[in-house]
Amino acid sequence: MMILSCLISALLGYLFGSINSAILTVKLLKHEDIRNFGSGNAGLTNTLRCFGKGCALITLIGDLSKGMIAVLLGQYFGKMLSGENADLYLLGCVAGIFAILGHVFPLYHGFKGGKGVLVGVSIFLILDWRVFLILIGIFSLVLLCSKYVSLSSIIATICCPFVTFAAQYFWNDIHHQEFTVSQILVHFALLCVMAFMIVYMHRSNIQRLRNGTESKIGQKGKKIQ
Repeated sequence: MMILSCLISALLGYLFGSINSAILTVKLLKHEDIRNFGSGNAGLTNTLRCFGKGCALITLIGDLSKGMIAVLLGQYFGKMLSGENADLYLLGCVAGIFAILGHVFPLYHGFKGGKGVLVGVSIFLILDWRVFLILIGIFSLVLLCSKYVSLSSIIATICCPFVTFAAQYFWNDIHHQEFTVSQILVHFALLCVMAFMIVYMHRSNIQRLRNGTESKIGQKGKKIQ
């Protein structure tokens, strides 16, 4: 039953993840396609640079919400199938990974979306708020020092599996659910997959960082010619 629960969680995660807030917001309010502007990425940073704080705020709320909803639905239906002993963290991880996959390759928007950072961090608002706060702290510190959103996102993403491992191994009491070592290792492996996906989607940013051509926070985006 746990395998079926994971499949249901994956499906729900992908379907919700495919609802791209940046694309929908810019299309409805500005009658434009965000993917034709700035970096061409359908995410929060590009929306802020190209269309301002209003559109960015709606995108922020939408992307945070869809990650959280995907996790909650995955856990709810997974628990219905697997019973009280279901590994809710595992179900949430699966739903979250596929929500990111949907964000990057959205079913409803021609399979061209964003990079998944915001959706990735949003799932920890449900899974473990302690990890969420630590990751936001890492992101903010790197951003303050470097002024690069992409570098901050990459470093926080790489830290994610290790922060989660430490939280579960040493604190091990979130939502009154204790994990075995094998469960912690499975969670760690899944989050490594998630981190790899997000970092891989930043490969062009990594190249620009190496070349010194990456945009810093506050720079405006332009329409792609």
